Amino acid sequence: MTDYSEPNTQQPYNRADEPPTTVRPVMQPDNPYASTRGSITSKQLPAFDEAIINKYNRSGPRYTSYPTALEFTPIPDSFETVGLETKILQNRESRAPLSLYFHIPFCRHLCYYCACNKIITKKNSDSGDYLQYLMAEIAIKRRLLSVSKGRDKPLVKQLHLGGGTPTFLRDDEMVQLWEFLQTQFEFLPENEGDYSIEIDPRELSDNTLKILRNLGFNRISLGVQDLDETVQIAVNRVHSVELIESVLTEARELGFRSINIDLIYGLPHQTPATLDKTVQRIIEMSPDRLSVFNYAHLPERFKAQRQIKDEDLPSPAAKLTMLGDTVNTLTEAGYQYIGIDHFARPDDELAIAQREGKLHRNFQGYTIMGDCDLLGFGVSSISQIANSNTRYILQNDTDLQNYQAKIDMAKINPTVMPAMKYIKTSIKDRLREYVIMNLLCHDYLDFKDVNQKFGIDAITYFIDEIQQLGEMQADRLIDMDAAGIRVLPRGRLLGRNVAMVFDEYLEKKHKNRFSKVI
Repeated sequence: MTDYSEPNTQQPYNRADEPPTTVRPVMQPDNPYASTRGSITSKQLPAFDEAIINKYNRSGPRYTSYPTALEFTPIPDSFETVGLETKILQNRESRAPLSLYFHIPFCRHLCYYCACNKIITKKNSDSGDYLQYLMAEIAIKRRLLSVSKGRDKPLVKQLHLGGGTPTFLRDDEMVQLWEFLQTQFEFLPENEGDYSIEIDPRELSDNTLKILRNLGFNRISLGVQDLDETVQIAVNRVHSVELIESVLTEARELGFRSINIDLIYGLPHQTPATLDKTVQRIIEMSPDRLSVFNYAHLPERFKAQRQIKDEDLPSPAAKLTMLGDTVNTLTEAGYQYIGIDHFARPDDELAIAQREGKLHRNFQGYTIMGDCDLLGFGVSSISQIANSNTRYILQNDTDLQNYQAKIDMAKINPTVMPAMKYIKTSIKDRLREYVIMNLLCHDYLDFKDVNQKFGIDAITYFIDEIQQLGEMQADRLIDMDAAGIRVLPRGRLLGRNVAMVFDEYLEKKHKNRFSKVI
C-alpha cells in the first residue's frame, strides 16, 4: 500500500482510477485565483435571470465543509477510538495558527424563523454556569496542544463568538472569558487578528460595545432580518430602526473595523416593496458586510417555525423578485457579491481577499484566515484539524446536559473529551474540497493548479463531472476549456449548483436533506 504521507515525485498521471496525492511543485505559480475585478466591474457582478434560477433551483448544502456535516458519524466506543479527540489535538501541526469558535446557546427571546436548537431563558445564572464549563473545556484542550518553537503558547489569529446570543453573557463574564483566554493562548494584535462576535441589538447594556472594543474585538455582526414592523411582529423579533442606527454609530465611533448586518428574505408578510424599503434603509447605514439569507420554512423540523402561518408567507415568485431586487440594489450601491448570501464593500477585507485569490470558507462561513485550524468550544461546536493528507472534523455533544457531563468526566479521565461525532477526510475528499471551495470563493477552477497540487490530470480525473456541466455551459452559467472552469455572471447566484456536481456524497445519500439553494 502506498504511503501518501510521504512526498510523491511522480508526474501527474492520466488514469482516473488512481488516487490523488499531495504533491507540491518545486516552484509555485502565481496565484491563479487572483482577480482583476477592481472594486466593482461587470466581470464580477452577478446576473439575475429568473428563468435560469427556476431551472436550477434544487436543494443543496452550503459547503461550510466538505464532506458536509451530514457525513458525521458517532465516535464509537472501541479500542481504536479511545482518546481519539485527545490524539488528534496532540498530533496537530503546532505551526498552524488557530481560529477559536465559542458557541453560546442561550437567547432571551424566541425568534420564530429560527432553525437552531437554542435555549430560551432569562435566568442570568445560566450564563455563569455555562461559562465555567466553557473555561474548563478550554483548559482541557489547551493542555493537549503542542507549541511551535519560539512561542510560549499556541498562536490565535481569529476568534468568533456565535450562538444563540453571545451577548447573553454579562459584560463582566465576557471580560472573565477574555482574560482567561489570554492565559492560554497568544493572540495577534487586534490590528492584525480577526476577533468577532454576533450581537442582538436588543441585548446590549450601555457599556457592552465599549467593553468588547477595549478587550480587542474588532468586528461585530448584527441580526436585523427586517426593518418592517409587521414582519418583525410576525417573527417575534421587534426592534426600531433608531436602535440599529445607534448601535452602528457607536460601533464606528469605538473603532470596530467591520460591521455585518444579517437580513432574511421570504419572511411572513414580506413583499418585494417592503423588503426593498428595508434594503435601501440599510444601505444608508452603510454596513461593511451584508448577509442576505433565504428563509426556509420547515416547521416539521423546527418547532419555533410552527408559529408562522403558511398563508402569511410570500409566494415563490415573490421571493425570487425579492432576491433579484436585493442583488441588483446592493451591487448598484457598490457592494461586491462575495458568494452564496454574502456581500461586502470593496474595501472590506473579505472583498479584498476574494480579489487577491485568498478567500476561504469553513464552518464560520467566508473567511480570510484559511491557514488556521478551527478549534470549537461549547455545546454543539465544531472543530476542523488538518494535517498534510487529511482533516478531522469533530462536533461536541449537541445536548447541553450531556456536554456538561462530558466536561465533568474529562476533568478526571483524560480519554474522555466533549466530541461525540467526527469525520476523517480522505485525500480524495481533500481534492474535491479544494475544487468546491475555489468555485465558491473565486468562481474559478484552474486545472493546472489542481494537477500540480494533487498529482492528477484534472480533465481526465473529473471527466464525468465535466460532462455533467455541459448543460450549464450551454446555458452560459459557466465556461469551460483546457485551462479550467469559470463561473460566469449568469451563474454566480447558482455557484452552489456548480459545486454540487463535484460532491460525491450528495446523490448517493442526501438528495432530500437540504433546503433549496434560492
